[in-house]
Amino acid sequence: MTNTSTSRWAELKRLVREELQLLLTFKPSDRLWQMPFAAALATGLPLLIGAYFDHLDYGLVSSLGGLVFLYLPNTPLSHRMVTLMACAFAMTACYTLGAMSHFFPLLMMPVLVFIAILATMVCRFYDLGPPGSLFFVMAAAIGAYSPLEALQVPLMVGLVTMGTLLACLVAFFYSLYALRLQAPQPARPLPPASFDYVVFDAVVIGIFVGISLALAQALQLEKAYWVPISCLAVIQGVSLRAVWTKQLHRVLGTGVGLLLAWGLLLLPLDKWTISLAFMALTLVIETVVVRHYAVATIFITPLTILLVEAATLGQTSPAPLIQARFFDTALGCLVGLAGGICLHSPRFRALVGGQMRRLVPSRLVRSGPGA
Repeated sequence: MTNTSTSRWAELKRLVREELQLLLTFKPSDRLWQMPFAAALATGLPLLIGAYFDHLDYGLVSSLGGLVFLYLPNTPLSHRMVTLMACAFAMTACYTLGAMSHFFPLLMMPVLVFIAILATMVCRFYDLGPPGSLFFVMAAAIGAYSPLEALQVPLMVGLVTMGTLLACLVAFFYSLYALRLQAPQPARPLPPASFDYVVFDAVVIGIFVGISLALAQALQLEKAYWVPISCLAVIQGVSLRAVWTKQLHRVLGTGVGLLLAWGLLLLPLDKWTISLAFMALTLVIETVVVRHYAVATIFITPLTILLVEAATLGQTSPAPLIQARFFDTALGCLVGLAGGICLHSPRFRALVGGQMRRLVPSRLVRSGPGA
């Protein structure tokens, strides 16, 4: 009995040491410093324009479209621009579907599940790298919970579209400069798309995103869309270990980030300082995220709060917003962890995947391992 307790204690200490080592490890990166600066311009210029015309709320909607810049691949100019324009269309389409579901509350969850499944399938089929389907689902979720009237939908969709177009323009000029400093990676041929990787994983991810939103609605959370966004960010890990590490880093980073957000919200912010703070946070995030996810999450938290709440800051105390944001993140991470356990369970995959495989004709998926 004593030997068993000793071995368990030793195993626990080993696991704790591994987690601390991962938490303290910064990865090397060859990312050009100009890339975070260009990302800050793509997302921040709409805010500055909105501030100039005294419509910061319009600038915030447009800056959501500017996030598409982050999908810019490190490939030759022709390939990267085609990829980015396709992502821009997808971002606009997802926001539009989400905004339309706002008027049919019973359809919010099915629409978000559909978008999560389809976006994940397309991202995996075309081998689109990080952030994967995250921003497409985020655009749809924010659109679904935006307090819009029917006649405002075309205006908001137009603002998101203008944000994506500006991001493409920034990406084009950034690429002209960056390709002189760093040789591009060749555009790789699409890998074989197995049924498990493209279809099964996407369906499971979409279902758990829907479950997280259903839980948020059942608990009557005011900002329910943050729960599925956190769930999706965690569940996309390439292994169960990666899922666990990512949810731990996200919760810890969000906790520290909320303290930073609280201090930021206590400052006398106006439309110009909000815009500049947004750009500064984007610059820091894109510099750090490839090196350490938890540290990046510290700055992602106040950025996302500004993205959605900036137009109404100062009208209420920040304390309820900070508390709700942490609870939303924790709930989403727990659901994402549960989804990751199912996703990486051989028994679950064999049982559910076998039934699912019968429903999908094999000719719809390219041949490859596990197809």
